[in-house]
Amino acid sequence: MLKIDGLKVNYGGIQAVKGIGFEVKEGEIVTLIGANGAGKSTILRTISGLVKPAEGSVTFKGEEITGLSPYEIVSRGITLVPEGRRVFPDLTVIENLRAGAYLRKDNIKPDIEWVYELFPRLKERSWQAAGTMSGGEQQMLAVGRALMSRPKLMMMDEPSLGLAPLIVKDIFEIIKDIAKEGVTILLIEQNANMALQTASRAYVLETGFITMEGDGRELLSDEAVRKAYLG
Repeated sequence: MLKIDGLKVNYGGIQAVKGIGFEVKEGEIVTLIGANGAGKSTILRTISGLVKPAEGSVTFKGEEITGLSPYEIVSRGITLVPEGRRVFPDLTVIENLRAGAYLRKDNIKPDIEWVYELFPRLKERSWQAAGTMSGGEQQMLAVGRALMSRPKLMMMDEPSLGLAPLIVKDIFEIIKDIAKEGVTILLIEQNANMALQTASRAYVLETGFITMEGDGRELLSDEAVRKAYLG
């Protein structure tokens, strides 16, 4: 579904991503793990069209999308749940969800109901301003808003960041539920243990290079990965 080939991305004078290649197949949950500064978020931002690559290509469903605008990339079926949630704080829950469907011209009510099934707490708080909600509730809303565009591929940047362990467990269960509904997921996550337990496949990123790849649970038991990322 998604293929990255020879991707290089510069930030100022620094090369953040140094010629990487990887792929995500339809129906998979794929995770990128690595230390802060390894280039993980830069990769997602490049796929989303928020950052332009210096070299390389991004191909989605057989079509090259390198250099397209974020608007065009969302219209093709790729959406990003950004790090730090980035909900619209002055809008209500329902207004945030509607904002996620801004490209759609069809009936969005069934999708709102689906989001409410995934996150019953959002239904309870439909008319609450997003900025007054807890971090966990805002993360649920950020995921729900991304789903409102009916993505084929949903990218998630640090969905567990700053959340209590119980909420983290809930978020990862919902990620699995979303995948079962046919949404392919590319995940960046500092909680390598949870990410590798959840992912079909994983790539390890170190200072802009991919150094390892494999089945999520295989990497979970790899001694080098355990030492570097699992403590």
